[in-house]
Amino acid sequence: MPDILQFLYFLVALLITLTVHEASHALVAYYLGDPTAKMQGRLTLNPIAHLDPVGSLIFLVTQRIGWGKPVPVNSANFKHPVRDSALTALAGPVSNFILAFIVALPWKYLGQYLPDYILLIFQMTFHVSIFLGIFNLFPFPPLDGSKIVGLIVPRRWYRQYANYLHDGMK
Repeated sequence: MPDILQFLYFLVALLITLTVHEASHALVAYYLGDPTAKMQGRLTLNPIAHLDPVGSLIFLVTQRIGWGKPVPVNSANFKHPVRDSALTALAGPVSNFILAFIVALPWKYLGQYLPDYILLIFQMTFHVSIFLGIFNLFPFPPLDGSKIVGLIVPRRWYRQYANYLHDGMK
């Protein structure tokens, strides 16, 4: 298969995975009481709403690194800000693992009946989903894992940790 064709299939898989990841953040934040993402049109499965222009351009140039547009979250809208921020952050990686499971089923059990291009998109979506899910669990800002760690930070240090997260997002 030509490299350009394989790259296009990879882009489709990346768009699917990134869109599900970011929309999951928006959905959980909305469910937990924060309408910010919905008000900004981010509670959608439209990939255009989740593409960061700079992150997308860098990805196209490097074909290795890039990023999506972070979902805006206002933790002041949450009833339990620390817990709900962590749950909102966790929604992205969990959605990646669920998506990987969903595409693995037809890949494994229906693979011989599917057209090659569909099978390839399923395979790439599986691999990208697993990678993105694991990568985002690393506890470094702005990755999701840094917000999940907030659940185990002792209360007396949480303000300093929140400042660290805020500074790491700049």
